[in-house]
Amino acid sequence: MRNPFSEQADSPDEDLVTRAQSGDQESVERLFARHHSWVFNIALRMLSRYSDAEDATQEILLKTFKALPEFRGDSKFRTWLYRIVVNHILNMKKGNWRTCEAVCSFADAARGLQQTPDLDMPDPRTVPVPVEILVEETKISCMVGTLLCFDGRQRLVFILGEIFGVSDEVGAEIAGVTPINFRQILSRARRDLYEYLRGNCSLVNPDNPCKCVKKTRAFVQGGFVDPEKLLFTSDYLCSVREVADDRAGELMYAYMKVGASVYRNHPFYEPSEQAEILRQALKSLTIGPPV
Repeated sequence: MRNPFSEQADSPDEDLVTRAQSGDQESVERLFARHHSWVFNIALRMLSRYSDAEDATQEILLKTFKALPEFRGDSKFRTWLYRIVVNHILNMKKGNWRTCEAVCSFADAARGLQQTPDLDMPDPRTVPVPVEILVEETKISCMVGTLLCFDGRQRLVFILGEIFGVSDEVGAEIAGVTPINFRQILSRARRDLYEYLRGNCSLVNPDNPCKCVKKTRAFVQGGFVDPEKLLFTSDYLCSVREVADDRAGELMYAYMKVGASVYRNHPFYEPSEQAEILRQALKSLTIGPPV
């Protein structure tokens, strides 16, 4: 699968943009197909909830393609598109939470884990999927949710730089900071998250008491995991590390490398149903030539 962030030049995008701006519907759909999965995977990790990420992705892509006539090529299309992604997500408000803010601190998250009871695994006869799948769903749900301990800018930089391996230069363009600032934000985000994981998560430090198998039933009972509607363990084609570059060699400490590996082993999602919905919506758009 193509990684839009690993390319030095995105001339295929530019060619498609030119044709799309002239009203070529096939070019519009091809341009959408090149970026849809990446926009969704960023939105999912920024927002944590699958339905919110689907809604945001659809809104972002429709907004982008409606604005295509305004694109003048002053920057790469990639930069222009993902700045729209960033601005849209960071300006969202869900209930009492603005996505540019942290939901809670890492200290609050640690206390929440400690208060979550350790329970026996669900009875396999009472759930519609293998219990191993529920454990995996719990693991990914917990770790994606942990990203909400960052404020929006830290979360974005961590997703780009650590999970998707985006370079400082490209990440800085998208995040709207300098490459030096991008690296500084990423370094602090890594330290804060992996210190939290090292002190709490048995995936990073096996001696920690918080183990996914012990928390799964509590996550199900609390409504964080729905055995009837799995969100994180279905509808994906590969892992993140199979499609994204790797920056883990920069990390100094073994526990940080383990933590980075855990996140990069998470699925890379290709929500096929939403792709078809968006494809039909794009067909209804009329994009005239730039004025």
